[in-house]
Parts: sequence; structure tokens; C-alpha cells
Amino acid sequence: MGSMLELGYSFCPNDTFIFYALTHGRIHTPQPVQEVLEDVETLNQWALQSRLQITKISYRAYAEVRDQYVALRAGGALGRGVGPLIVSKTALQNLNGKTIASPGALTTAESLLKLYAPEARIVRKRYDQIMPAVQSGEIDAGLIIHESRFTYPDYGLQKHLDLGAWWEEKTGLPLPLGAILVRRDLPLDLQKQLNQAVRSSLEYAYVHPQEPRAYIRQHALEMSDQVMQAHIDLYVNPFSLDVGEDGEKAVRELFGRLEKAGIIQKSDLPLFVG
Repeated sequence: MGSMLELGYSFCPNDTFIFYALTHGRIHTPQPVQEVLEDVETLNQWALQSRLQITKISYRAYAEVRDQYVALRAGGALGRGVGPLIVSKTALQNLNGKTIASPGALTTAESLLKLYAPEARIVRKRYDQIMPAVQSGEIDAGLIIHESRFTYPDYGLQKHLDLGAWWEEKTGLPLPLGAILVRRDLPLDLQKQLNQAVRSSLEYAYVHPQEPRAYIRQHALEMSDQVMQAHIDLYVNPFSLDVGEDGEKAVRELFGRLEKAGIIQKSDLPLFVG
């Protein structure tokens, strides 16, 4: 057995569902793995410093660290009907000059907003502080992700636009949200074994869906059981087992559009573990 590998992922039910078996000794791992739970924006920032050997990251942030990291084919979040929403208190005609709160500079959500409405004025807030700020009238609109998709009506907010639906309409492809990265300096053989371990961890959760529940609940903050399950149903899907041809195409399309808009730099390195 080699040394301990640190694996960073978020408190969100989709991540705790996928990684439960891997971090609780339920499946074989090539080396011992230690979980490090943080919100995705923190993990994005840490990846810029190459802090962890394996980490969840937003696809937008992956574009910044392609020299240091490569994506696993398993464990990520891509899909249809999973996109960030723009919500507001009252109906908006358009976003010209409006102040919109984003959950972070390196989120896929903000990069989609920039592609859709380059003229919008962006302020940044932690994702769980966005809806209260829209509700109080502090900002005109909010870009919401994660479980906020299910709870925004509780804040008296309405949907201005589903950016995921906009993306799908434009490209015909699923939306890449989050990836699991491994450091490129790990041996290729180990990278492949880690990809298999992540896939096996998810397969275990599918076969024993009740077993991870207490672990998921422990990290799901104030989420109701219904929202917790809706979150897993939405963000854990066949793309989480393997990114597949459509998923790869979607990532290339997203990066291509962001390169063209001058938001990210070009890179010719392989995107996924071979």
C-alpha cells in the first residue's frame, strides 16, 4: 500500500453519495484515501495551488489547472436539466446593467452567464447567501446552483432563465458542471486505478442506496429528505459512471466557446485519463 491520498469533494448529496464507499473502506482502492470536505469554490481555489492529489472541481476551474491535473472519466457531474438558474424577485425584461450575484469566479455557472449576458454586472457571494440577497433587494438577480434549484420559490423568487436549458438549446449537448481531477504527476497506472475506484464507489452506492444515507444526511445541512434525494437523482446519472462520448464532446464545446470569448486559455493536453 502506498501513502495516503487526499480526496477533496463537496458536502453536496451527489458527492457524498458517490464517494461514501470509497472513503468508508467498502471497495478496493489502490492506496488509502482520506476525505477532505469543502465547498466547491474552496476546492477550485485549492486546485490552483495543486493542494490535493484528487479533487472535485467545477469544469470552469479545470480550464485553469489543466497543466497540473487531468479529469477522471468517473465521478463527475454533467447532465441535462441540471443547469444554473437566474432568479429574481420581480420579472426582468433583460439583464442589461443589472447586478447579478454569482457563486464564484471559477464556477461553470458564472462562465455560462458571461457567455449569455456579457453586459451583466457580476458580484460574488457564497452560493447559499445568494437567494437571501435577492429576496432582500440587495441585488437584482442571482445565479443559483446546487439545491437552490429546488428551493428558490420558498424565497418568493421566480425563474428568469435556466442557463442549462439555454446551453442545451444552443449546443444539443449535456452541460458539464463538475469533474473529478487527479494530479498529472501521479503514475498513469494509478490514475486509471483511481478512476476505477470512483466508478466502483458509485456502483456500490447504487446497489446499497440506504447505506450512505446517514453520511449524506450528516453533511446535507438543513436540506429536507426530499430535496436531498432530488439532488442525487438530478446530479448523479450515467455521466457520473463514465463521461462518455457526449460528455467529452460537451466539455470540448464548453472550453472552445470560453476560449473564443477570451475567458480561458487554450491547451492541447488530454482532457481525460486515457
